[in-house]
Amino acid sequence: MNEQQKREKIIVQTSVIGIAVNLMLAAFKAVIGLLSNSIAVVLDAVNNLSDALSSIITIIGAKVAGKKPDKDHPLGHGRSEYLSALIVAGIVMYAGITSLIESVKKIIHPQAAHYSKIALVIIGVAVITKILLGRYVKSKGEQTGSGALIASGTDALSDAAISFGVLVTALIYTYKGISLEAYMGVIISGLIMKAGYEMISDTVSDILGRRADVEVSKRIKEIVTGEPAVLGAYDLFVHNYGPDREYASVHVELPDNMTVDQVDLLTRRLTEKVYRETGVVLTGVGVYSRNTDVKAENMRAAIEEIVLAHKWALQMHGFYFDEERKIIRFDVVMSFDIPHSEGIRILSGEIRAAYPDYKVRIVADIDITD
Repeated sequence: MNEQQKREKIIVQTSVIGIAVNLMLAAFKAVIGLLSNSIAVVLDAVNNLSDALSSIITIIGAKVAGKKPDKDHPLGHGRSEYLSALIVAGIVMYAGITSLIESVKKIIHPQAAHYSKIALVIIGVAVITKILLGRYVKSKGEQTGSGALIASGTDALSDAAISFGVLVTALIYTYKGISLEAYMGVIISGLIMKAGYEMISDTVSDILGRRADVEVSKRIKEIVTGEPAVLGAYDLFVHNYGPDREYASVHVELPDNMTVDQVDLLTRRLTEKVYRETGVVLTGVGVYSRNTDVKAENMRAAIEEIVLAHKWALQMHGFYFDEERKIIRFDVVMSFDIPHSEGIRILSGEIRAAYPDYKVRIVADIDITD
């Protein structure tokens, strides 16, 4: 059994446990809610039922994501997990909206609730059960890198707080005669919708493409610059094709006297080491040639001072001074505070003023990783 199959097995087993527990809780709460005429308890039951449905979708998503790569999807089907997480978030949001509608109806047309001691005990047990389930599911999600499981676990912990609120409301009504359960329903609805919105926002960010994880990008650059010949690592792009399926490309700055054979051996070593230590597949290693003479280094330092005097110019790299053709070329990482064309125009003007006998070639890079 390979790592992907092990991961899929853990996700499925965890989801099955979640389904069983949530269906049991939903059944108990539905009976209690209907017998006691409590909208808050009924909505809590609906919430558990939506959690069970979410777990079913998580299983389906894991199964689809585990399919082998094919001609139409050469990098696999891992991103399908983001779609399943989005569906789960939609279900949670729908449950919150419908719950809000029903709660408002109960506020407008209030009905007395009647809680038995057994009902109160069952609600209390449900709180503890949800806490345990939430912690278990979330830990398995973090272990497997499953966004859907992490979302389900977080949602379960939120549900525990909701169930505790329902219990407090029931105790207040039982012993003080004050009916707050419809208002508690509104609070529950708001919390459910908030969780749904956060899940949707988080998943959409994954689909659109997030900034690479700081620790991952930092480690890749450490590995790359750990090679004695590498003078710098830049333009690191990390592409995500599902949990634990990341591909990357990077540019390295190398001395201009290295041979193609030496560069080939270097890039192969880097690819192997990055994958071994981070699990990221380094699909491409581009090369910047760096001058090895003192004159070029002095010019590099002077131009870098001009460039980095601007706050929106975050980094300069890939500098090369071509004495024979009178060309200065380099890349600049620019912030999102200035259009790239504007930044290039400003820098080109300043550098031409300082070095009028040379042509200037500047490429603007995106601030994509730390």
